[in-house]
Amino acid sequence: MPFVQSEKNKAYYSRYQVKFRRRREGKTDYRQRKRLCTQDKNKYQSPKYRLVVRFTNRKVICQIAYALVDGDRILCQAESTELARYGLSVGLKNYAAAYCTGLLVARRLLQKVGLDDVYEGNTEVDGNVVTTEYDKKTYYVDEVDDDKRPFRALLDVGCKATTTGCRVFGALKGAADGGLDVPHSEKRFPGYDRDGKEYDADMHRERIFGGHVGEYMEYLEEEDNQKYQEHFAAYLAADLEADGLEEKLEEVHEAIRGDPSPAEKKAFTPDKSFKRKAKLTYDERKAAVQAKKDAKNAELEEDEE
Repeated sequence: MPFVQSEKNKAYYSRYQVKFRRRREGKTDYRQRKRLCTQDKNKYQSPKYRLVVRFTNRKVICQIAYALVDGDRILCQAESTELARYGLSVGLKNYAAAYCTGLLVARRLLQKVGLDDVYEGNTEVDGNVVTTEYDKKTYYVDEVDDDKRPFRALLDVGCKATTTGCRVFGALKGAADGGLDVPHSEKRFPGYDRDGKEYDADMHRERIFGGHVGEYMEYLEEEDNQKYQEHFAAYLAADLEADGLEEKLEEVHEAIRGDPSPAEKKAFTPDKSFKRKAKLTYDERKAAVQAKKDAKNAELEEDEE
């Protein structure tokens, strides 16, 4: 049978429908979003809450959001740049910072809805997955209160690949340890061996406390001290060394649990002292160019003499 090239004809183009704008931009996975937002009809418009985790070039953003017809609403938010209030001003994108940001948004939300005293979360960070069976349902908290159920939120990773050890799951673990009921398993945490079906919780705990960063700091200091001084300049300026990372992060966790409330907003006063220069006229610009030419010609004549 000879090769026949299939051409898109008029019938194809007359029926063509463009995809949603955010799908064309590669920003929203609508297949995922539909499953995260669609609620059962017999629950009468009770929203499904999502733990939204996003990474920028400089920070981690964690939000608790729910969807309405005219767009999403943000119930609570935390950013890793806020960790400077709690003593951590460097390394705001790594796994440890993602864990701290997830912990912060969880404690802040529970404080807002009045559940912070009922669900304190996991105060001893060990890397294990905590589950509780109650009334034929599985909750991802230590204990379930008889009067008030835990606040459930589903992880929303956006378009990020959910590979094993991804920083997104650091934020999830922080939120779960903070007292949120986030369904998960250990299969995507650092330390899980897919072939052996085994999970090393100690390896995950080491990652939460920045053990991988400290190990690289020690290696680089021995192998290439100049690169170490450049690469970890911010750590050294903050007087933070490899052997002090775990202690520092423990202090940050305690500080977050002590006061997770957001900082007070500062009144913004724009700087009005700056004034834009008046635009030059055509004659003024022409005169400026001529002055430069005359100065250059005079300089050349002096060199010739």
